[in-house]
Amino acid sequence: MSPSRGSIAKVVGASLIGTTIEWYDFFLYGSAAALVFGKLFFPAADALTGTLLSFATYAIGFLARPLGGVVFGHFGDRVGRKKLLVISLLMMGGATCAMGLLPTYATVGAAAPLLLTALRLIQGFALGGEWGGAVLIVSEHGARDRRGFWASWPQCGAPGGNLLATAVLAILAATQSDATFLSWGWRVPFLLSGVLVIIGLWIRLAVTESPVFLAAQRKAEERPDNHIPVLDVFRTSWRQVLVTIGARMAENVSYYVLTAFILVYLTGPLHLAKSVGLTAVLIASAVHFVTIPAWGALSDRVGRKPVYLFGTIGMAVWGFVFFTMLDTRSPAVIVLATTIGLLLHGAMYGPQAAFFSEQFATRVRYTGLSVGGQLSSIAAGALAPILAVALLKEFGSTVAVSVYVLAMCLLTVVAVLAARETRGSDLEAEDPAAAVPAPATR
Repeated sequence: MSPSRGSIAKVVGASLIGTTIEWYDFFLYGSAAALVFGKLFFPAADALTGTLLSFATYAIGFLARPLGGVVFGHFGDRVGRKKLLVISLLMMGGATCAMGLLPTYATVGAAAPLLLTALRLIQGFALGGEWGGAVLIVSEHGARDRRGFWASWPQCGAPGGNLLATAVLAILAATQSDATFLSWGWRVPFLLSGVLVIIGLWIRLAVTESPVFLAAQRKAEERPDNHIPVLDVFRTSWRQVLVTIGARMAENVSYYVLTAFILVYLTGPLHLAKSVGLTAVLIASAVHFVTIPAWGALSDRVGRKPVYLFGTIGMAVWGFVFFTMLDTRSPAVIVLATTIGLLLHGAMYGPQAAFFSEQFATRVRYTGLSVGGQLSSIAAGALAPILAVALLKEFGSTVAVSVYVLAMCLLTVVAVLAARETRGSDLEAEDPAAAVPAPATR
């Protein structure tokens, strides 16, 4: 039985609020790593090396994400999606608030970057469990003919969180001197996370558990076994895990080049004010936010794979055009370059939640989605800003960065072509990806 429009909207709203807050926390760190952490926590290094060290702690958060995916996925597949989503929100918010209270290198020396790293690990662990659960609880509530549209809304949490983090930083940058921002202004957006978590928790607690999970749980109670999701997913669904990893490579790398590395490139080699990059990311993220559901809806009509491939191939080309437009140093052109880049990214990100959810059976879906998604985050998202900065430093040109994006896009094209089309699959089937998709409702 299909859920009512009101009930699915409630689930989508709760999931979107939670993912927005969690991505706000995660991306806030990325922006701060590009703008201030190098000076505050690694002051002994030269400017570019300090930024590189700052991004290294940024990457450490990604290393914790697969572990979070395994732990949250295991218990999410055993006890439910909702409980784990509440825990992930509390962990992420607590770590982010604590960052706003950290002493800097000037106060406590080497202990400062160590504390920063520890909190970043907690952030990564929490986010590793958040993403899979958030997209699943919507995918498993929604009707199959509109699953791409509904499941794309939690994906909006990424640009929504980035939008919120960038907006707060942009306001502070515009209203404070560089000295004031460096002294205490950077702490404000981290402490603001505490308020956002309270709001998100209140909304998320009102959501009902996934009906697909509850049905699978009842079946499991009738036939009890020693089901261990993380072992089962690699035994029965390793191909789907590889597809998930490969399909995320271009999406992950391009996103962090477009939203994190851009701040380094504009304020470093191009010698532009940080407000130029922040404004570009802010405007582009707003467009990204409102267009992701459109890509998800399009995948309900034409299929997941065609939409995903369009975004991937488009990004392979745009990786070269993007830096050519940044080099004009024109704020308007920079905004346009970033916006088009994120539009193409949205063609991958919009159908992704439904596409990946439909790859796995219910008993291992949370684990499979989380493990596949978060393993790719190490190889892609964690390394993207570091490799981009290192390539820029080594070659003194962005061509190498564009080639890097191109290579990841080619890998994603191979992965998506290797996957089966899953539009309209029955999530209650033993193997949704193998089920014959139902015709999409027009």
